Formats: sequence, C-alpha cells, structure tokens
Amino acid sequence: MGNCWGSATSGPETSHVYSSTNIPTTPGTSNNCSKSIESSAASSVSNCRSQFSQTVSEIVEEENPDGRILETPNLKVFTFTEMKTATKSFNTLLGEGGFGKVYKGWLDEKTLAPSKVGTGMVVAVKKLKHESMQGLQEWQSEVNFLGRLSHPNLVKLLGYCWEDEELLLVYEFMQKGSLENHLFRRNPAVEPMSWETRLKIVIGAARGLAFLHFSEKVIYRDFKASNILLDGNYNAKISDFGLAKLGPSGGDSHVTTRVMGTYGYAAPEYIATGHLYVKSDVYGFGVLLLEMMTGLRAMDTKRSDGQQILVDWLKPTLSHKRKYKSIMDARIEGQYSSKAASLTAELTLKCLEHDPKNRPSMKEVVEALERIESLNKERPKDSSSRSGSIHSSTTPRYGQQSSSHRSGGGGSIWGKR
Repeated sequence: MGNCWGSATSGPETSHVYSSTNIPTTPGTSNNCSKSIESSAASSVSNCRSQFSQTVSEIVEEENPDGRILETPNLKVFTFTEMKTATKSFNTLLGEGGFGKVYKGWLDEKTLAPSKVGTGMVVAVKKLKHESMQGLQEWQSEVNFLGRLSHPNLVKLLGYCWEDEELLLVYEFMQKGSLENHLFRRNPAVEPMSWETRLKIVIGAARGLAFLHFSEKVIYRDFKASNILLDGNYNAKISDFGLAKLGPSGGDSHVTTRVMGTYGYAAPEYIATGHLYVKSDVYGFGVLLLEMMTGLRAMDTKRSDGQQILVDWLKPTLSHKRKYKSIMDARIEGQYSSKAASLTAELTLKCLEHDPKNRPSMKEVVEALERIESLNKERPKDSSSRSGSIHSSTTPRYGQQSSSHRSGGGGSIWGKR
C-alpha cells in the first residue's frame, strides 16, 4: 500500500528486549495473558519463524557490509494502550490500504515509550482491519522478516502490538512518502522528479532487493513504486513485507505459491504457473525502471487500448536504438546523456526477459545502475538528450528523433560476459 511515512530520527541504534520468543504466536495483553484470534495463524507464524531461524543460522556469519541478518529479533512489544497514547487515539491518518490504516505517532527516541506531540521521534503506526484475515497473514510476515533483516534500504520495523483483536506495526517515519506520490505527480506547480533523483532512488531500492536475495533467501514478491518509501533526502527504503516468501532451498529453482501481487508488475512465469523465482523480483524491478524512464504507471486503465499495460506497450521499443529515446519522460529532457538513456533501456530490457534465467541478478543490476549514475555525473552540461519524447502530461504519443540521438549512445552496460 502506498503510504506517506517518514523516517525516525537517525542516530545510534538502541537495543530493546528481545529474543526469538518475541515473535508472536499468540496475542498478548498487558498482563501477558494469551487469547487466541486464530489458531492456524499462530501455527503459521511458528512454522515461518523456525524456517527463517534456520535460514538465518546458515548465512548470518557471511560477510555483508551493507546490512545484517539478526539471529534474534530486535523489536519492542507495545500494548494497545501505548499505541493509543502514541497516536493520540489514532487521530492523524497518514495513509490507507488493504491491510488497514497508517497513523502518525510519537515515541521517545531512547525508550520507545509514547511521548507528547512534537517531542521525541515521529513514527508510522499501521493498524490492521479487524475483518482482514489476509491482513493477519501479512502482519505476521512483516514481523517475521523485518524483525530480523536490517539494511539501509529496508524500512525499519521498531515493534508491534498484538492484543486481543488489535494488531499493529510500528515503523520509522519516512518524510517524503512513497515514490509513487512523486514519480507520477502531474501538478504543474511542482517540479517533476529529476533524472538524478530517480537514479538515486532506484539504486537504493536495487541495493535493498540485492540484500534480500543474498544467498537466495528472501523473495520480496510485491516490488512496486508505492512500496518504496523516501526519507527527507530521497533515500529509498523498501517497505511492506506482507507478501515476502523464503526462497527455494535444497537445489530447487523456485517455490510454488498462490499468485499474489500487483498486476502490471508480476513476472509472467509467476502469473502463468505460480512458480516464484528469486528473479521474479528482477522482473518487477524492470517494470519500475520503465516507469522511471517514462514517468508512466505500470498499469493505467485511462490509457488507450493496447497502452494500458506499460510493459506490453513499450517493451518492444526498448530494443530499437532509434526509438527508445521516444519513450523518455518529456519532463526531464536535457538531464541525461544519450548513452545513459541507451544503457538504462538495455538494462530494463534485460530485467524484463521472459525467461527468468536470462535476467540479471540484483547484484548485477546494482553494478549496472552505478555505472549509469557515474555517466550522469560525468555528463557535460548540455542539451544532448533533447529529442522527441513521450508527452507524459497527457495520453502519451511518440515524438521525432533528433540527429544527436542517432549518433549518441553505443557500448553495452554489461561489457563482455
């Protein structure tokens, strides 16, 4: 769900409580009495917990300088009374989705106790709809994964509440909200997101996905613009782990699961068979790259027939060196070189390969994007990229190619492989 969250005040991490027994299997109350909401849900959490614990024990010692996989969770368990106090009885709504609503709250930065409005740090509190059984499963998944995964490009889960029928999650607050809110905004009074900022965001998101795929352990499954949150400096963090799954093990290439996700982003092999590969996430990332290039949504029923699904419409254009420039967002003309646009189109096309085996790993995607970013920083301040582009303020149409485009570009982002 796309949310307007914001990041908690940065600083040294404070350890709060906790062992693996803090992963919830039954609801708790302030006096630690247990009341069952759904016994099958409890066993599901317990089973996922043990699988994830085994996965962690296999790879926790491996070096990963950008993040950590914790052997035990570092989450605070809140009471519902604390949640009501922190959110002032849930009176400031930040966003809403299928899971429920997200409210603004305030906690003491060191103790995580509720604090007065305007003091301490701001947090985002996600509150489950009582009638949502799917939401319950997604709540459990969030706790299981984000309780043990720590990375600069994953949103930080601070704690949770499970009391009677109340289920809540407490996150760091992300000041700029979701990428979706910025990338597709069409307010003429607001400057569109620049090419440089778009690159920064997708590189951050790619690093987060690469960390999840580390040793092929976690498949995110719902990668999309609304699930990428931005802090005050437009640093990207992947949020909403409700659909995340443990990756294949024992030599298997995929896991089989019920098809879930977002239409327009989901990989074709997953939709057709229910087979979920680590590189199914790479396909979703390719869709996001296409959105970044064009400024258009992955799925938009307001567009003409044949154009409603962005990949089906524009993927063929990516392979034509004399046409790919025509799909670039007209609002960012002059901000990128022809070579950078060419290499971005090539990378996008590789991510969108029909066969998951032919898609690059997210580690390779990060490296490719970093090379594109370096090209952008070295680019002379000229208008070499100005050529016909999609008129993205209305229903898109193709423009004319300039001579500068036809002579630009060249080279491959992959080199010799």
